[in-house]
Amino acid sequence: MTVSTPEERRAAAMRVSAVSIGANLVLTVFKLAAALLAHSGAMLSDAVHSASDVFSTFIVIIGVNLAAKDADEEHPYGHERFECVAAVLLAVVLALAGVAIGRAALALLFGGAAGVPVPGVLALAAAAVSIAVKEAMYRYTRRTAKAIDSGALLADAWHHRSDALSSIGALIGIAGARLGYTLLEPAASLVICLFILKAAYDIFRDATDKMVDHSCDEATEAALRRCAAAQPGVLGVDVLHTREFGSRIYVDMEIAADGDMPLRETHAIAERVHAAIEQEFPQVKHIMVHVNPAPQDPPSRQAGAPPQSE
Repeated sequence: MTVSTPEERRAAAMRVSAVSIGANLVLTVFKLAAALLAHSGAMLSDAVHSASDVFSTFIVIIGVNLAAKDADEEHPYGHERFECVAAVLLAVVLALAGVAIGRAALALLFGGAAGVPVPGVLALAAAAVSIAVKEAMYRYTRRTAKAIDSGALLADAWHHRSDALSSIGALIGIAGARLGYTLLEPAASLVICLFILKAAYDIFRDATDKMVDHSCDEATEAALRRCAAAQPGVLGVDVLHTREFGSRIYVDMEIAADGDMPLRETHAIAERVHAAIEQEFPQVKHIMVHVNPAPQDPPSRQAGAPPQSE
């Protein structure tokens, strides 16, 4: 995983957010025009969904900027968790969008085929363009979110994917309506609703895990142990505790060293472990290394001495 400095992370997130806002504004206007000219209720809903993505991106901008602030007297550990708050808000917005799509689909299904108008071909073209653009935006945003380890930006990526899924439902429905199968759109929209709700749940769970000091995954902890154990003078890793703090990690570690070493030498070993982990794991914001004396082997029995009777 590539994690940049806080300022580089903020700059990357702002760059992606600017592209996202621009693309969503253009798509919203295009879809709205297509909906009105082609008499498509599905495309009108899709236009509203794209407009909501602009709002979600502003939440990302606020969250990332707050998370990038330096520590102060009131927040001595920094502000990284503001990004988690932004991700939670985005998960809620995403869930509401999914519920809205589901409700509209159910209304059309229970209303019967007569309640679904036959749209024009322009709405079909608008849905196809939306799918291509929003899927490209999802991949672009997700790639950057993974590179800078941003939960808020990853949530925004899923907003793009949900919009693409919504447009797929619109495309199926519009094509079906033009072929006489008017209930295809609400049926597809119900399936899409479930995908969106699942994505919202995953984003919400990941953000809340990072807000309640959840430990790192097993692979990361195993890599931390290997890094510490590889340093000269380290005889073992006795204890390792990790906790996620927003996009950063706090590490508490106890290592074993030769108990007969002078204090300065054991301190130097701890410093080497500290420096190695910070270099290999840029996402680690703080690490505390404690040195324990390694347990001594029991003295061996002198050669030739008879065993003592119990």
